[in-house]
Amino acid sequence: MDFSLSPELIELRERTRRFIAEQIIPMEDDPRQSSHGPSEELRRDLVELARAAGLLTPHASREAGGLGLSHVAKAIVFEEAGYSHLGPTALNIHAPDEGNIHLMEAVATEAHKERWLLPQVAGRTRSCFAMTEPAPGAGADPSMLRTTAVRDGDDYILNGTKWFITGAEGATYAIVMARMEDGSATMFLTDMDRPGIRIARLMDAMDRCFTGGHAVLEFENVRIPASDVLGEVGKGFRYAQIRLAPARLTHCMRWLGQARRAHDVATDYASHRNAFGKTLAEHEGVGFMLADNDIDLHTARLHIWHTAWLLDQGDRGNFESSRAKVACSEAEWRVVDRCVQILGGQGVTADTVVMRIFMDMRAFRIYDGPSEVHRWSMARKIASAATKKG
Repeated sequence: MDFSLSPELIELRERTRRFIAEQIIPMEDDPRQSSHGPSEELRRDLVELARAAGLLTPHASREAGGLGLSHVAKAIVFEEAGYSHLGPTALNIHAPDEGNIHLMEAVATEAHKERWLLPQVAGRTRSCFAMTEPAPGAGADPSMLRTTAVRDGDDYILNGTKWFITGAEGATYAIVMARMEDGSATMFLTDMDRPGIRIARLMDAMDRCFTGGHAVLEFENVRIPASDVLGEVGKGFRYAQIRLAPARLTHCMRWLGQARRAHDVATDYASHRNAFGKTLAEHEGVGFMLADNDIDLHTARLHIWHTAWLLDQGDRGNFESSRAKVACSEAEWRVVDRCVQILGGQGVTADTVVMRIFMDMRAFRIYDGPSEVHRWSMARKIASAATKKG
C-alpha cells in the first residue's frame, strides 16, 4: 500500500482546505440554521460557492458531473470538508445524499439517473434513504423490516412507517426499503410529493448539521410503478451493503475533520492559557491529552486510508468498514471529549465550536450501525473463519 499523495491530490487537498477556511467557516454563524440543520436557502448558497470553486459533488463520476474521486482521494477531500460542519453540505457530500449518489450510480437505470441522480449531483435537489423503522421494525437488524410492498398490476403499493429519516423534509426523492410478500426486500424510488407519503413530524435530535433534520415518514397505500424499482426485485439487502460499506467510511472521513478542528481549538487554548505558573499544555495532565488526541487522529486516519485502499482494489470491504467504523467513531469521539475537558468552562459553552462538535458527533457511534452491532458482526465472522480452519 502506497499512501503517498500525488501532486494533483495535494493540490486538491490544499484547495479544499483554503475553500473551507476562507469561504465556509465565516458562514458558520449564518442565522439560516435551526435545530434541524441548515435551511434549504443556506444549502443552495453553500452549493453555489462550491460550484464556483470547482469542488461540488467530487465523489460522483465525471460522467455524472463530479470529479470521479477514488476512495483514497475521497478520504483526503472529505476530511478537509469536514473541518466545518457546513463543509459537507457545501460540497454536496453530506449524508444521506453522498451514499445515495454512490448507490444510484452503481444500481440505477439510465432513466432513473436522468430523472433523479443528475439533478442531485448538480446540487439542485436532495434525497433521503428510508429504511429505519420504529420498534418492532427494522433498526440495526434490517431483517425486522415491516414496511410492505404488494404487487398490484403494474404498480406496487407500499404501507409502513419509517423514522430517523435524515434529510426527509425538503428532499425531492426517497429510496425506500420494503418487504415483499415472499419475505425478501426491495428498494423503491419515489418522488417525495407522491400521494400517501407524509412527514408525520421532525424528531428533536442532539445533532443539527443535516439539512432537513430527521423525520418520521408515513407511507399509506403509496402506489409506485414497477418501473421505479431500484435495481432488481428482492435484492434490497444486497444493495444496502453496496451503499453501507462506503457510507460508513465516509462518515469516518467527515467526522475526522471535525475532530481535528476540535483538537486545533483545544491545542491553541492550552498553548496560551496559563494556570499555576505555566501554560496548560505544559501540565502533564493536559499535555498527555493532546498527545492522546494526536494518536487517535492518526490511528483513525490510517484505518480510513487502509479501508479506502481496499475498496479501490475492488474489495467489498464489509468487515474492514465495520472495523473502521468502530475504531474511528470511538477514537474521534475520545478526541472531542478530551477537547471539552481541556477547554474547561469554554468547552461546555458556545464560546467555541467544540461544544457544537461534541453534540453533533455523539450520534456517530450509532449512525450506520452501533459499535456493538459491528463488533458482534465481526466476532461472528472471526469465529466462523476459525471454525473453518479447524
